[in-house]
Amino acid sequence: MDTSNHTMNTLFAQLGLSSDSGSIQQFIQFHTPIPAHIGLSEADFWTPSQANFLREALSDDSDWAEIVDELNAQLRH
Repeated sequence: MDTSNHTMNTLFAQLGLSSDSGSIQQFIQFHTPIPAHIGLSEADFWTPSQANFLREALSDDSDWAEIVDELNAQLRH
């Protein structure tokens, strides 16, 4: 089990996205807001594997869940 402290940078790297802070901010600004009726993993900009990772992180309450929740909150504002 991976018990490392996950950050937004490591989450974006895990998703195969540019993981520097500037790229993360641009991604969030470009994709905000996700409508309230759409789940995070259902947003149309994720690849199937990215959506699956996000869905599993939340449903399994994995060690990624907290940072995925944070990303979800940022994409809703």
